[in-house]
Amino acid sequence: MTASETTTDVAGAALLRTEGLTKQFGGLMAVDDVDLRIESGDIRCLIGPNGAGKSTLLKLIVGQLEPSAGQVFYRGEDITDLSQHDRAREGLSMKFQVPAVYGDLSVRQNVHIPLQREVSRRDIDAEIDETLESFDLLDEAGTRADDLAHGQQQWLEIAMAAALDPDLLLLDEPAAGMSVQETERTAEYVHRLNDRGVTLLVIEHDIDFVRSIAQSVTVLHQGEVFAEGTIDEIEDDPEVRRIYLGEGH
Repeated sequence: MTASETTTDVAGAALLRTEGLTKQFGGLMAVDDVDLRIESGDIRCLIGPNGAGKSTLLKLIVGQLEPSAGQVFYRGEDITDLSQHDRAREGLSMKFQVPAVYGDLSVRQNVHIPLQREVSRRDIDAEIDETLESFDLLDEAGTRADDLAHGQQQWLEIAMAAALDPDLLLLDEPAAGMSVQETERTAEYVHRLNDRGVTLLVIEHDIDFVRSIAQSVTVLHQGEVFAEGTIDEIEDDPEVRRIYLGEGH
């Protein structure tokens, strides 16, 4: 990337940018030449039909998958070759679609795991308490993760991903399987994180949830960026309604 491109990224507050990002599995083109730009402070929702490539795109960004082609830039720096661990150290974190909490460990022990390498022994208990309190889980600190309700397990994993105060947090369907009340609370947590300065990229199928959090929306279809805009612009787009909401058939 040229110096002028780096300057543009900084001036435009682009926290993350992908250029021609592509992932092919055999004959399947899961992500196809995606250019994505996430501004610092944004809550970007990524929507699209099943199989559109949304989860694959997030895994490429976080470094869990290697791209077949294209690049990932973070704060104007090319991080395409960085490991998932190194990207996390740079400030990228992700909560995956299926909760991956440690079921036999307590809620407190789960949050201890991401913090233990980065926070001193003297400070770690206070950091854990602060993290759990942020997600209304402090009263459950001694509870086995497997004994939590589904929504609480989702919140625990978000808490684990957010524990180190990432600059960019990727959430893959954080409200999946939740009740209306749990979904509303999840939206509150997303806004709280954003108010703390965390930029979020969120995959979600629940359009009401998207409407409640999104500052901007990207629609993926067959691995490609199909549309971008505000939630109102996206919902008013007849082609988006056709491919995503099933209208016009």
